[in-house]
Amino acid sequence: MLIKLDAGIVSRVLHVANSVYYNKTGERCLAVDEAIGRVGYDQIYEMVSYAASSQLLARPLVVYGIEADELWNFSVAGALAAEAIAGAVGEDRGVAYTVGLLHCVGMVAIEEWAMHHQYSLTLASHGMPEEYTTGERAAMGFTQADIGAALLARWDFPPEMVDPVRYQYAPRECLSHGRMASILHVAKWVRGMACEDGGMPPLPDAGVLRLLEIESGQLVRMAGGIRLKLLTLRHLLESQ
Repeated sequence: MLIKLDAGIVSRVLHVANSVYYNKTGERCLAVDEAIGRVGYDQIYEMVSYAASSQLLARPLVVYGIEADELWNFSVAGALAAEAIAGAVGEDRGVAYTVGLLHCVGMVAIEEWAMHHQYSLTLASHGMPEEYTTGERAAMGFTQADIGAALLARWDFPPEMVDPVRYQYAPRECLSHGRMASILHVAKWVRGMACEDGGMPPLPDAGVLRLLEIESGQLVRMAGGIRLKLLTLRHLLESQ
């Protein structure tokens, strides 16, 4: 198992398995397999993806005016939201989680490019659902979704993950994997509800909600649960 090959992940898995939250009997867990059995595969998957992606996503984005904690919250909350929506509408939860986790990787690439070629570039968000796309297109001719999808394709991610990232702003234009693109589009709304305190943003496209057969009330409830889950996940991974 690849988990056993990474000392940092092993230590985190064992630490969480022996925490008060999971160690109900008081018996210390010393083996990775036992720890996985105690914590559960879903929680372990989230922990591993958290650790594996933190080097890429836990960083500030000066171009976007986003702090490192904000980017990380957006990424993980997006993953949890996409996973929850996929489960509710009968789509692959694992694919949705990964797509949600990496949906803003294009922003990281644009930040890197700007730091070397256009240091003065700053982009402003117009809120959901457009976010930064107007400024991105004006400055570069493409959006972070375009560059993010290109990166995932270059890294040999399958089309069922690449296409939803590319069409996250216009899911009904995605002819190949439209339902997953719609899940990501709606997950970003849930992400905003879970991570931001500015009130309820405009609801996602009504046609997208009808396609998924999901109601706004369900999304609001998901957002509350994801806010708590995000806090719990951070606590489990960062507690000493």
